[in-house]
Amino acid sequence: MTTHSLIVTGLAAGYGDSDILHDLDLTVPAGKITAIVGANACGKSTLLRAMSRLLKPRAGQVLLDGKSVHKTSPKELARTLGLLPQSPIAPEGITVADLVSRGRHPHQGLFGRWTREDDEAVRAALDVTKTGDIAERNVDELSGGQRQRVWIAMALAQETEVLLLDEPTTFLDINHQIEVLDLMTDLNQTRGTTIAMVLHDLNLAARYADYLIAMTAGRVHVSGSPETVLTEDNVRQVFGLESRVIADPTSGRPIMLPLGRHHVTQA
Repeated sequence: MTTHSLIVTGLAAGYGDSDILHDLDLTVPAGKITAIVGANACGKSTLLRAMSRLLKPRAGQVLLDGKSVHKTSPKELARTLGLLPQSPIAPEGITVADLVSRGRHPHQGLFGRWTREDDEAVRAALDVTKTGDIAERNVDELSGGQRQRVWIAMALAQETEVLLLDEPTTFLDINHQIEVLDLMTDLNQTRGTTIAMVLHDLNLAARYADYLIAMTAGRVHVSGSPETVLTEDNVRQVFGLESRVIADPTSGRPIMLPLGRHHVTQA
């Protein structure tokens, strides 16, 4: 796949009369995995909504390959950029297979003719997310973890070259969290997919991402490699948390050990 540039400049956006993002600038590195981290309500989800055209900015712009996403038709944009939002809602009574198949809509022509390529994309998405065995079940009958994997399957069936995911490991136990993040790494390495995802777990973000963006109060506090971003000082400033940062003995990436009130004096 061809890599695509995604650049945000001077972005201000929010809801009602309140701005959540303030004069925000950032670049999502093409062909890499980026993790967006920060405390609750710092603007991570709002940023993804603005980057994916779901939220119109009050100022600034989001450029995909130099063209504003807000001046691109929804279907044209959906062929290149996919979004897995936070807590998506499925139509009542829809089956897993039907929901995943909706990821193919941007690739279908004027008359919506279903093709062999569509079949193959849906089958592959079900296989890699291990949801093929529940393909005929209704989505509203599934557990939270199963539903999350189905939504990821729909995003994968879309076969976009840029993928934005808002907390893709939500509702998943640690085993399935690792499976999802391994899957993102596979997509990145085999297809060159540019991935940007919001993650709450700093250590998983540092282990799986090539690039980290740490946000505070609607702005980028620091961005760069995991070694640059995941430092004790940045954890203190971004999360208000004392910590110790050491090298992960498995990956060599930084790993953060949080220090609660009962641990600081013993450190």
